[in-house]
Amino acid sequence: MGLFAQGRRLRRERIGFQLYTAAVAAARDPFFYTELDVPDTLDGRFDLVGLHVGLVIRRLRREPQAEAAQLAQKLFDAMFADMDLTLREIGVGDMSVPKRVRAMWEAFHGRSLAYELALESGDMAELEQALARNVWRGEPSAGVARLARVVAALDAALAAQSGEAVMAGKIVFPSPAA
Repeated sequence: MGLFAQGRRLRRERIGFQLYTAAVAAARDPFFYTELDVPDTLDGRFDLVGLHVGLVIRRLRREPQAEAAQLAQKLFDAMFADMDLTLREIGVGDMSVPKRVRAMWEAFHGRSLAYELALESGDMAELEQALARNVWRGEPSAGVARLARVVAALDAALAAQSGEAVMAGKIVFPSPAA
């Protein structure tokens, strides 16, 4: 690999990490856990991080440049490198980490697809069902309708951001309380 290609790869990795960091910061907003009653557990936090990362990947797919798909992959890679590290830090045995990360990867893909289909069709009832099934594991929650509205608003806000900024890793998540 040439020096120029290696530099582009490292730049994409850095931007993917920046996008991931922004998604994690947005997912950690206390509003989700206090006002919407999202479970403040490892699973609940994974669901919100995955939701935010999925929205960023959805935004990147709207960009025509081939580099957008590469950035989406780097964002995904950053998320699952962090998940691997987190599992190890909380004491999950080394032998079971790859299996757990794979299960998380599959869950992320399934959830992202469900949210994508609902957002694409504009079907808020479908989005609410997907969120209830995944975030609250099917348990009734008063926060599900509000979370669906927040997700739709975040998706619209990300869509309105310039492609140039997004491709440079400068993405802004508005407050979910707005």
